[in-house]
Amino acid sequence: MRALTWHGKHDVRVDTVDDPEILNPRDAIIKITSTAICGSDLHLYDGYIPTMKAGDILGHEFMGEVVETGPGSTLKKGQRVVVPFTIACGSCYHCGKHQYSACDNGNPADNQDIGQEMYGQPMSGLFGYSHLTGGYAGGQAEYVRVPFSDVGPIVVPDGLTDEQVLFLSDILPTGWQAAENADIEPGDTVAVWGCGPVGLFAVQSAFLMGAHRVIAIDHFPHRLELAKRFGAETINFEESKTYEALMEMTGGIGPDAVIDAVGLEAHGFFVDNVVDQIKASLFLGTDRIHSIRQAIHACRKGGRVSMPAVYGGFVDKFPLGAFMEKGLTLKTGQTSVQHYMPALLNAIVEGQIDTTFLISHRMSLEDAPKGYKMFHDNQNEVTKIVLKPGAAADAAIPAG
Repeated sequence: MRALTWHGKHDVRVDTVDDPEILNPRDAIIKITSTAICGSDLHLYDGYIPTMKAGDILGHEFMGEVVETGPGSTLKKGQRVVVPFTIACGSCYHCGKHQYSACDNGNPADNQDIGQEMYGQPMSGLFGYSHLTGGYAGGQAEYVRVPFSDVGPIVVPDGLTDEQVLFLSDILPTGWQAAENADIEPGDTVAVWGCGPVGLFAVQSAFLMGAHRVIAIDHFPHRLELAKRFGAETINFEESKTYEALMEMTGGIGPDAVIDAVGLEAHGFFVDNVVDQIKASLFLGTDRIHSIRQAIHACRKGGRVSMPAVYGGFVDKFPLGAFMEKGLTLKTGQTSVQHYMPALLNAIVEGQIDTTFLISHRMSLEDAPKGYKMFHDNQNEVTKIVLKPGAAADAAIPAG
């Protein structure tokens, strides 16, 4: 089959690789009909995530048709399914608490020592996202093996297009969990750093959860315009000083809740961010954390901090004193997608949530390397790229 493979920093290629096979009774093989490039895939593209190996198949946002099942799978051939990016067994201690992204069994035992050493506990399994998270082949391919297929994939009702439901795989539940973790109360003012896909879904979700005002912060004009469509007020940090603007907009109190949807590759010419970039380039640090520093600084006393953004290692100059003295609460973590999928699918069916607005480009799988470069180099106009296996390279691909 054809699949997008990682070969190093800024080097991804579509190669011919072995077709996936059923390895365990609960496995299923999915023929991919739609897959997307995620903002967190760019962390792999930029070489920030450790334990990647040449030839690893990328992609963790995908859906398709069931073509083969093991005897323990509850799926049926021919069903259309969306697959969550988190791999969970459904029966361990954490899955029993619906903390699927903390599953003890999704990450194979021979890979768990890496996470144990880095984080104190092994990470859960994720599709297409390094050997730290299991080394699983991802879904930017023609086919993919899905472990624990009786727990993860959700069957798509007739009448819904791929593009209406594809983002149930990751970014819609992630944006929803980000807003949920902010413990939004009616009348709240919520500030969201980053108007990428997760940030935009967090904006949409915050309003649905009762926020009175949402303030979106970014420097890409088109993304800020998308946030405005949902009713958000905006701050362009290249034109205004974010902290001062937030204080003015909130009467000097600060937002009730803040959401960091930027993560370890924060942009902007700020002193702390420049220092972080230098340290990362010299391997003296791993993550650039300007956005979470700023969010903590701006949040009101007694407020809530939600951090859906990806961070991978150790950080410098974390404002722990401000965090403690202001009495803030922080919630974070990979998304327990399986927990949110049924309710969010129902919201899509009922027309409460639209996801298709986000798609800016549609490309064939064969053009995926071009797509990665486009997404990396032009994040103002490129908000989401959907890849279609089987489509001709350089062909115009209609919606659906």
